[in-house]
Amino acid sequence: MKNEFLTVAEASARIAAGDVMTVAGDADLLTQLPAGKWIGGTSVYFVTETGGAVVRDKVFCTTFEDVADAEVRQQDAGSLKDIAGGYKAGGFTVVLIPAFSKTHTTFAEDAPSMGALFSQPLVGWISGVHLDELGTAKPLVFNGANASAVEDGAVCLHIALPAGAKVNTDIVNIFDQGHNAGTTFTFQEKGFAATTAVVEGREVNFAEYLTENNIDTRLPLVANYAGARVNVSVQAVDTDNGSVAFYAPVMPGVEYQLAAPVTDYAGTFAANLGDSGVGQYSCNCILNYLYGELEGKSTGTFTGPVTFGEIAYILLNQTLVKLDIQAA
Repeated sequence: MKNEFLTVAEASARIAAGDVMTVAGDADLLTQLPAGKWIGGTSVYFVTETGGAVVRDKVFCTTFEDVADAEVRQQDAGSLKDIAGGYKAGGFTVVLIPAFSKTHTTFAEDAPSMGALFSQPLVGWISGVHLDELGTAKPLVFNGANASAVEDGAVCLHIALPAGAKVNTDIVNIFDQGHNAGTTFTFQEKGFAATTAVVEGREVNFAEYLTENNIDTRLPLVANYAGARVNVSVQAVDTDNGSVAFYAPVMPGVEYQLAAPVTDYAGTFAANLGDSGVGQYSCNCILNYLYGELEGKSTGTFTGPVTFGEIAYILLNQTLVKLDIQAA
């Protein structure tokens, strides 16, 4: 596996030569790429070897080498459960979805109950735009099979590996449950917004609770999913309407706690990542980029797009997702 920034001409030549890849970059660049075995998504934020950066003149390409077979497929919100229908034996799948789309919402809310998705490594990310262009530019993904832009849908790159190869996927979440230790939050309905929460058995207006308790909303809510820490990040607190918006859906019946503060964002990431990132596929969250002030700060050897959501079977927030392939 090879990660590198390429010009449009260089990436086009690789695609024309039959390379299998995922591509991240500015929409104007991605629209210039030819058809082939690739999928892409819009992002202009990246984690590079020298630190976080905004890059608009090149595309970030991850080339999957020593591939036995690869296929690009596209799903809409109603057929997300059929993603697993493209799984190739002994392989893995990368999926990209545009932020704020119906498919984004459907995947976020329903993927945990789509059991078939968990039968093979599934990673990916939610495409975005420059934060100055929110509301004016559309997050897009690209179906490389026909070189078309997709405003609402999921593009999947299904990859089969040679016999004996192994795929390892993992997440790096620097947050632990711990702020106001022991205080748990539950919600009665799933969704990207909530008006009420049950705090230690008492129903409260969640916006008022966060405001009155001076909660730092840069800290996510953290749930324990069978030993894996899963974040739900706060997008906005609207005290006028008494509602809280999230970047991922809260789920009923799940116990959440506020994350413990992290004093050194970049350093903590580097310590958790180690030096194994060269040759691995990865993506990192835009909230980590912003709150950790990662622009210009190196977090180790993991390079890749900065995204509006990360996928490791389900939608994640403030998390780094990584995938590694070990040859036979």
